[in-house]
Amino acid sequence: MREEKVIKIGAVYPFTGSLATVGEDIRKAIDLAVSIINNSYDLPLPLARTIGLPLLDNRKIKVIYGDSQGSSAIGREVAERLIVKEKVAVLIGCYQSSVTLQASTIAEEKKVPFLTPEASAPSLTERNYQFFFRTAPNDHLYTELFFELFHYLKNRGREIKKFAILTEDSIFGLEAAVIEQNLIRKFPGELVELEMYSPPAASLLGELIKIRKSKAQAVFGHQFLSDAIQVVQSLKRLNWFPDGLVVQNAGYTIPEFLEAVGEDGNYIISRVAWALGLGKVKPVVTEVNELYRLKYHEDLNETSARSFTGLLVLADAINRAGSTNRDEITRALRQTNLPGKNLIMPWRGVRFDSNGQNVLADALLAQIINKEYKIIWPLSVAESPVVWPAPKRDGK
Repeated sequence: MREEKVIKIGAVYPFTGSLATVGEDIRKAIDLAVSIINNSYDLPLPLARTIGLPLLDNRKIKVIYGDSQGSSAIGREVAERLIVKEKVAVLIGCYQSSVTLQASTIAEEKKVPFLTPEASAPSLTERNYQFFFRTAPNDHLYTELFFELFHYLKNRGREIKKFAILTEDSIFGLEAAVIEQNLIRKFPGELVELEMYSPPAASLLGELIKIRKSKAQAVFGHQFLSDAIQVVQSLKRLNWFPDGLVVQNAGYTIPEFLEAVGEDGNYIISRVAWALGLGKVKPVVTEVNELYRLKYHEDLNETSARSFTGLLVLADAINRAGSTNRDEITRALRQTNLPGKNLIMPWRGVRFDSNGQNVLADALLAQIINKEYKIIWPLSVAESPVVWPAPKRDGK
């Protein structure tokens, strides 16, 4: 049977529902990556300086999008439709760890390569799957960064003893909370409050009142957009802010969050896989962002930068496979060895271990200063010194 002229990649993301704006940002970034692959750009990125996939007769790629609506069950159905009806060669997605869990399960059953650029729950790469890959760090690495910062602050006289956790009860939230609890004990510190809820929350005021009463100095948060906004609004109602609100990305690092909370979001510290300030030490970051800005009149963000890079990694593997055969593409993914200089990420590169985890992925910590995300850790690329403790709202 004659192969189609274009190579289809299926992408499962939330394009309706509470995470629709995130899905649209991801779509924009992936579409830019497709344009760079299918045309010629003078950039040091995989496949940028050629047209299409040179080892496949310069065939171009086409992304077929499917809407998960932010639902695990729907995400699984969409993934199956893309595989069975659209006959995509590979899948990419799904932003949320809970949706990624289900969509990648059906991909594994169908023996279709699946790459997640965003989902961070560690267990995703602990299932002994043969067709699953993750380019970004998992929550182990992200959380260890926080404790590197805590040790740095402690050595400079900052008292950090009491910790609290506010988490949604998803796979993302629960796994991050377990990692945090283990590292709190080793720090050493004391977990004085653990508040868990089912999203979307009608209110988080009660949980935050308990955390305030616990006198926690550092508060970990795991929330997607609507709940992240609620956290900030509730803190404002309480006229209180902990020494440090340290958050596991998700809703806190997308543009809509800062648009909603404004100055009330200042001093939040988040783990990030990418930040625009990297352009000061890595010019390709600025070059790609300028292309994105020219096309969409806004900057790339932390989430969409991961998605952009994931699509490039997938296309690079398809090209090296020289085939749309899924086993060959999986083999090429396992042989991936991209250097960091050819990526917009702060990584040493991309190389997958036997579980499909990129072992060369690195991360950053950023703090919101004057309504902008500024890199604060590691110090080698920091744009701004960390503000700790955050200014008190009630003077206490």
